[in-house]
Amino acid sequence: MKFGFDIDDTLIQLREHAFRLYNAKLNRNVEIERFNELTTVPIHELFGLTAEEGGRMWNSLRDEIYYTDCPPFPSAVEALQELVRQGHEVYYITARAPEHCERTREWIEKAGFPVEEGRFYCGMGDAEKVHIIRKLGLDYYFDDKPAVLDTLSDLSLQVYVRDNSYNRHLNIPRITSWDELLEIVKNRPAEG
Repeated sequence: MKFGFDIDDTLIQLREHAFRLYNAKLNRNVEIERFNELTTVPIHELFGLTAEEGGRMWNSLRDEIYYTDCPPFPSAVEALQELVRQGHEVYYITARAPEHCERTREWIEKAGFPVEEGRFYCGMGDAEKVHIIRKLGLDYYFDDKPAVLDTLSDLSLQVYVRDNSYNRHLNIPRITSWDELLEIVKNRPAEG
């Protein structure tokens, strides 16, 4: 089977990592509970920043956010490694800007994610992911962003949303822990 995964806030805890960096850089102590209640993807409002100020802050910290010690979600690396061991194909589809593609691939490989040649897609906009997903003929796709997930309703694949506070309104099958992934695969109905 073919599995597709977004990276940021699907496999790795990017926003929470950025939240912790914002707290440190701004010498603030915004509580993690407030972050966990956010109903939007951007985090700048928690720090009293406008969208423009938040964009500048994110851009000034982008390398530190993307390439330092941002942790994968628990069991994400192990679950994808097990998929590959079982003979499944794993694809990464991220909307990170083109100038970040090579370093992002290197970073996820270093973090232990299994990346095979020709199975890493980067540099498209959120709304363009659907074209790659369609072309690959994926059986499963996992993402966190409502804007992406909304574009996939016409495709014949199983879509899952990686649970986050800003996507709880979606009526899509949800994965809350990567420990669940192998059970999902194991319990897949036989194809007929």
